[in-house]
Amino acid sequence: MAALLRAVPRLRGPAAWGRPLHELWFCSGKEDPKRWVGNRSPTLKEKPPSEENEKFQMVYRFNAIRAFGYVSRLKVAQTALTVVALPPGFYWYSQGLMTFNSLCLLGGIAGFALVMLCWMSYFFRRLVGILYVNESGTILRVAHLTFWGWRQDTYCPVADVMPLTETKDRPQDLFVRIQQYSGKQTFYLTLRHGRIVDRERFMQVFGTLDRLK
Repeated sequence: MAALLRAVPRLRGPAAWGRPLHELWFCSGKEDPKRWVGNRSPTLKEKPPSEENEKFQMVYRFNAIRAFGYVSRLKVAQTALTVVALPPGFYWYSQGLMTFNSLCLLGGIAGFALVMLCWMSYFFRRLVGILYVNESGTILRVAHLTFWGWRQDTYCPVADVMPLTETKDRPQDLFVRIQQYSGKQTFYLTLRHGRIVDRERFMQVFGTLDRLK
């Protein structure tokens, strides 16, 4: 995973990955979250009704999240194609057109693809792409990936977010956890490869960064 992070170019310009995906992920935080470029809209999860017109400011972003989204969608497609090939494989084996060893190899590839999809999906769905905080500093908005590799926003009360100073994670680690006192969900962000956009608001949620060194 560390090698993959180093291999992903940390490009900031919109031309590098295409304008639609750039605007899809990296809105300024002042725009209406319902405005999306392209055919797909984000799935909003756990959004409080009172936050419908709330304005959010971006405090952290991880540029490589777009590449992880591509990888996630590619893995889903690859796994689907592998699994779909199983029924024809059984048919060809029954007709004597495929050997038993070839059928076992096909089944092994399909099983391995499913296991890898489950593992990658578990991690990618918890990898933070962008963090926002509302103007009053009470709601944290976490932009991450869905199982299908598209964006999803999850809203958490800042009071329920555990400061990094209270965890055992260190900022120099590849990933640090965003945990909640309620234990609802855990996310992962990388301070080594991500960028803190608004240091002051970030510290209001996660604690003083100087104490994390």
